[in-house]
Amino acid sequence: MPETEDLLPRPFFARAAHEVAPDLLGHVLISDAGGDTVALRITEVEAYEGGEDPASHGWRGQTPRNNSMFGPPGHLYVYWIYGMHHAANLVCGAEGESHAVLVRAGEVIAGTATAAERRPAARSPRDLARGPGRLADALAITRDLDGSDLCDPGSAVRVARGRPVTPDRVLSGPRTGVSRAQDVPWRFWTATDPTVSPFRRHTARRRGRPTQQAQDKREG
Repeated sequence: MPETEDLLPRPFFARAAHEVAPDLLGHVLISDAGGDTVALRITEVEAYEGGEDPASHGWRGQTPRNNSMFGPPGHLYVYWIYGMHHAANLVCGAEGESHAVLVRAGEVIAGTATAAERRPAARSPRDLARGPGRLADALAITRDLDGSDLCDPGSAVRVARGRPVTPDRVLSGPRTGVSRAQDVPWRFWTATDPTVSPFRRHTARRRGRPTQQAQDKREG
């Protein structure tokens, strides 16, 4: 990691989530949470656009759970998924719009040993942050970091300028596992990158906590 981080400015995030999402590919998500720095190059994201998007957590309005999603752009929105893992989202758009980009996968480029300790089940380096739950585990991102300012050099979680992916290498398609607006092509990923998670179309499941086998399959 460079001694001085070139963080993405707030205006970068102050756009519609589906515009921000593909532009995030190649940039670097950094976390100092847990006392050690882990950084990853973003390779896969999904956009969600609040009240206009029935797949979004903001579709039904503001709640204590999604409050940070309605805040100013350039902040972190963290939620608990499947009762097992956290998921990291980058708030976009104007304050009150509840736009956000879910960071689904990345290549760990700093703090690999720390990420591996946090992800002992990873079979190879590509699996350290391949899927949103694994990514949050590798970066030690939890609900305690919800609302963190991604544009503040003193924040525990930040987004630094990396090497943007050229348009010819940006692919898009339906979002993974959503039960509404299933065919909206707002999942974006870097072509041929091995850390990108497999696509999973939503299937109805029984209520209750999923098995670890089911979660591993969902995460790819």
